[in-house]
Amino acid sequence: METNKNEFSNHEITVTYEPCLCIQSGKCAKELADVFSLSIIPWINLDNADNSEKVIKQINRCPSGALSYRLNSNKKAS
Repeated sequence: METNKNEFSNHEITVTYEPCLCIQSGKCAKELADVFSLSIIPWINLDNADNSEKVIKQINRCPSGALSYRLNSNKKAS
């Protein structure tokens, strides 16, 4: 059975989750519970993020690489 990638977006970033890579460490939900939840669907809610930089830092700490992100083209440069 093939599992498709899941994408979650807001106006600044798009987060992609690859479930086949996930080792279920729970690091994302433990460290940034406002955005990542193990018990709520959709389990990634970017609307709860204070800012995209926090989400990016958390994604970069994903031990399996199951989470990734890309900046949306309509994001204004700082």
